[in-house]
Amino acid sequence: MEFLTEHRVPIGVAAKAFVDWLTTNFELFFQQLSNLLLAVVDALLFVLQTPHPLVVVAAVTGLSWWLRRSIGITLFTLLGLLLIINQGYWKETTQTLALVLAASAVSMAVGIPMGIAAARRPWFYAILRPILDLMQTIPTFVYLIPALILFGLGMVPGLIATVIFAIPAPIRLTRLGIISTPPSLVEAAVSFGATPSQVLRKIELPFAMPQIMAGLTQTIMLSLSMVVIAALVGADGLGVPVLRALNTVNVAKGFEAGLCIVILAIILDRLFRSSDAGDA
Repeated sequence: MEFLTEHRVPIGVAAKAFVDWLTTNFELFFQQLSNLLLAVVDALLFVLQTPHPLVVVAAVTGLSWWLRRSIGITLFTLLGLLLIINQGYWKETTQTLALVLAASAVSMAVGIPMGIAAARRPWFYAILRPILDLMQTIPTFVYLIPALILFGLGMVPGLIATVIFAIPAPIRLTRLGIISTPPSLVEAAVSFGATPSQVLRKIELPFAMPQIMAGLTQTIMLSLSMVVIAALVGADGLGVPVLRALNTVNVAKGFEAGLCIVILAIILDRLFRSSDAGDA
């Protein structure tokens, strides 16, 4: 027993050395990436915060009707957003929404191609699967530390940590949708002379679209679950009042901010849910 404890495998030392190496050799890259992601978040905030809140509420309510054609969902969207304004959390809600939308966009932009590659190449998924397991099971605070070192305080490290936590969902579900395509459809397309790219675009992706949309909604929900944790590294949004309420044991403030997060989660889930899943 003493032999094992006295001859520890230097996992932590190696991890620190790797982060130090990244900081030393790729400082310019991480700075440019930080500026790009911050520009995306700032653009979303400009769109959400420049108009009058009621204009944004009207636009989102109209979007919910156009996408879902459901009176119940449209009415909930309208009343939910008005309640957020009433409680005085509109600015924080738009900040959280910008973070969630940016994280979801990055996760889907990276996750869908990786899911397709994993479906086409089983050896790639065999390598990728334990990495995805690690990304979802390792405590979030662990990879907040290198994100904080590489990107500093603010929205960007919260965005990066959110992407790391959420990206396994679109990868796994995209792969599931692709490999679930009936072989008979693929064989028929190939027999008529379809190229692999045409099979992907015209057969596999349309068949996998419900799973891809499920991946999007899962990404959004996972991103919202990171709101409070992202606030620990300086990300603005609804996580900030939740943390303040926790520090001051303020039940009223904590419940108000938590309810705003729930309302936002339900609205986003209903807007982006696949139509195959119904409007329940």
